[in-house]
Amino acid sequence: MRAIQEPPEVIEEIARLKKERRAVILAHSYERPEIQDIADFVGDSLGLSRQAAATEAEVIVFCGVHFMAETASILSPNKKVLLPDLDAGCSLAATITAEELRAWKAQHPGAVVVSYVNTSAEVKAETDYCCTSSNAVQVVNAIPADREILFCPDMFLGQHVKRMTGRTNMRIWAGECHVHAGIRPEHIQQQRDAHPGAEFLMHPECGCVSSLLYLQGLGQTCAMDGAKILSTEGMVRHAQQSPAREFVVATETGILHRLRKLNPGKSFHPVSERAVCKFMKLITLEKVLRSLREDVFEIRVPPAIAERARLAIQRMVDIG
Repeated sequence: MRAIQEPPEVIEEIARLKKERRAVILAHSYERPEIQDIADFVGDSLGLSRQAAATEAEVIVFCGVHFMAETASILSPNKKVLLPDLDAGCSLAATITAEELRAWKAQHPGAVVVSYVNTSAEVKAETDYCCTSSNAVQVVNAIPADREILFCPDMFLGQHVKRMTGRTNMRIWAGECHVHAGIRPEHIQQQRDAHPGAEFLMHPECGCVSSLLYLQGLGQTCAMDGAKILSTEGMVRHAQQSPAREFVVATETGILHRLRKLNPGKSFHPVSERAVCKFMKLITLEKVLRSLREDVFEIRVPPAIAERARLAIQRMVDIG
């Protein structure tokens, strides 16, 4: 997605109000290019959570989706957290509710619950540990090996973590991100054939990870050969450190702006131009400006839920 050319006065007014209100703008790597460009910090869910917890700003304008703003509010209860568009939700977070998680826990008493950060505050309140794709393996490894684990909601990330940790006592919820689940082996094969010398970077939420690994395990040549399975932030770090000059990237296309900006001499190709999260693209510069002007939309988590969710979130922030 190309950056939309907004009148310069919009950007100037955002900068003026940000300073006047002692605000900070946080943006996820899947946001529109122009949103990333005005942000004080761009990163993944873990990095944004850490920034929200550490910031001295009085106002946090969160350019991401609803669960991210909730997490920021839980970590910074004395700060005003604004989400510029209330419709910025998450298809993955919507795949499990607190009621469903409570029922699952009742079927497995004593199990430790690990929830991906892509969940509602209510689900986090029923959780022992939160994680992101960048530290999910470390989080699971921090749990005693004899404890049963309930991992939710992303089944593809869960299977990846299970492979990486060797945990046999790990049960996985059947949820998925509609964007990553839509990336298929044929998309990957097509782009790898088109760019045979490129490194291949793949997010563990992609729905084809398991099927490609299965084919590779059978000795079949497949699109998985040489793949680097990395979190959003892992892709950013790897691209900067790698001597490669060309990359094929399997995740939401918003990250390409950041990758290209940080690596001007390198080329990045999406496995699919259709790998776009409509929720991440809802926030615009005009909405950020309105948010700063009118205090919309403030995200508050009920104290009782926030208190229960805070421990699981803090564990995520502290581990890896």
